[in-house]
Amino acid sequence: MIFSSATPEDTSNVHERDDGDGGDGENQTLTTQPEEEHVYPQGLALVLIIASVLLSVFFVALDRTVLSVAIPKITDRFHSLDDVGWYGSSYLLTNCSSQLLFGRIYKFYNTKWVVVNCIVIFELGSALCGAAPSSVCFIIGRAIAGLGSAGIFAGGMMTIYYAVPLGKRPVYTGLFGATFGVASVIGPLIGGVLTDKLTWRWCFFLNLPIGGAALAIIVLILKLPDPTGEKLPLRQQLVQLDPLGTAVFLPSMVCLILALQWGGTTYAWSSWRMILLLTLFSVLIVIFAATQALKGDSGTLPPRILFQRSIAGGAYFTFCVSAGWLLIIQYLPIWFQAIKGTSALDAGIHFIPTVLALVLAGILGGKSTQAIGYYVPVMFLGPALASVGSGMLSTLKQNSGHAMWIGYQVIVGLGLGIGMQVSGLAAQAVLPQEDVSIGTAIMMFSQQLGGAIFVSVGQNVFFNDLISTLSDIPGLDTAIILNTGATDLQKTIPARYLTQVLAKYNHALTRTFIISTGMLAASILGSCFMEWKNIKTSKKPTGGPAARETVDLKKKKGETGDKEKAVQESKAETHVV
Repeated sequence: MIFSSATPEDTSNVHERDDGDGGDGENQTLTTQPEEEHVYPQGLALVLIIASVLLSVFFVALDRTVLSVAIPKITDRFHSLDDVGWYGSSYLLTNCSSQLLFGRIYKFYNTKWVVVNCIVIFELGSALCGAAPSSVCFIIGRAIAGLGSAGIFAGGMMTIYYAVPLGKRPVYTGLFGATFGVASVIGPLIGGVLTDKLTWRWCFFLNLPIGGAALAIIVLILKLPDPTGEKLPLRQQLVQLDPLGTAVFLPSMVCLILALQWGGTTYAWSSWRMILLLTLFSVLIVIFAATQALKGDSGTLPPRILFQRSIAGGAYFTFCVSAGWLLIIQYLPIWFQAIKGTSALDAGIHFIPTVLALVLAGILGGKSTQAIGYYVPVMFLGPALASVGSGMLSTLKQNSGHAMWIGYQVIVGLGLGIGMQVSGLAAQAVLPQEDVSIGTAIMMFSQQLGGAIFVSVGQNVFFNDLISTLSDIPGLDTAIILNTGATDLQKTIPARYLTQVLAKYNHALTRTFIISTGMLAASILGSCFMEWKNIKTSKKPTGGPAARETVDLKKKKGETGDKEKAVQESKAETHVV
């Protein structure tokens, strides 16, 4: 691993400031912000750095959704239908489990080299998936890729933090969110093309040239400061990464993700396996909370940061928005295939209105935030629009025309594009520099967890509703419907049952959009807790090497002046005597 040496906690980026009035005012402890001391890249260098961030986000987000269309071919190759659940679970396990740990790592190590290592890890995982000779190797590759992806998302936001002044960041965080959304949407489309025209292995090999380009730009162009302070030996570095908290948190996430992946599908929720997993998760997460309360700022998740008003509100906002968004990504393509009878490729094409709206809204939302100086308004407007659009999607019927499903998608895309990644900007605005990485990791973790939980919720709602309504059709073999893919649904159902089955299927699918509507609307509550910080307001110098040198110089001058004054007074007294 290529990491810069860590620095001791609570000592770097802190200094004392003279009151500036020449009197005996109290010293004030301040934390370093990069706004005044850091030289931001300009011109082509900035363009290349932002391009590398967007490329990194693109291939990681793409990797999350491209797998769905490749799974049938993968299972055919490995004869591994029983392993299908692990293809998604292994990725989520390492991703969610390590997200908060990366917040700690970014706090103590150079952001550039952490990002470089994460991209290398992700690329290794992708290469292993693409070249996997067996199902077990493929699962291991997915786990490795999940670990790398956890650090890439947080690293992308941290790179923007160092590369762009606060007042100009809204546009770039908007592009970050738009890129994430677009890649998530077109993942199945690209996966379908690669799987049909080439081989499923190219769904993963595709990451190698894209990641290689991003890696080269970051290594050659990006220049970031090392953490200040004395270097620590390896043992102390490991201690400040909170090994106790990590040792408790990792298995708690493993239990939760496995329960979400298996519950209601592989095993019944009332089975002993599900009860055991959820019980273990509950016990471990309580222990983790206790350790964090005791460790305070030296923990993985310091309560001081977690319960900061904007961080708590932003995390809740991100959790809800991610939950609503991923439900739409998951089930709208299925609606096109099952109800409209399109192919997987055409379903991806029908999703283009969402993509275009996301990109446009991401840019406009960033520009408007930059212009007015406040990010909270878009956190109200975005979910309001998205929830209206999602609610309209829940009204779709078999005979719904192009104008309806295109218009509804545009409304959803505009709402999500405006406010999807604003919470990351809020974390950068309200936290001191040494806490930004942890705040960012909290937002990324909330995003991943919201999606993981509510994709499982949506799956259970869909299947339970479908099973209960199909049972009302006399003479129909429900198992045939449940075991048939969405694309082949209309080809498999006997003609005499087709109209009834499609109506039931449509009803079950649109229930998931109702859940999405509820989560998007609920996210507005998080917006109410956000602080109204003006990102256009210039900050006073708050530290860093230059500031410390100035302070030290002032202290030295003050000490020298005091000494000279004492000597003069002594001479005067001697003269009087």
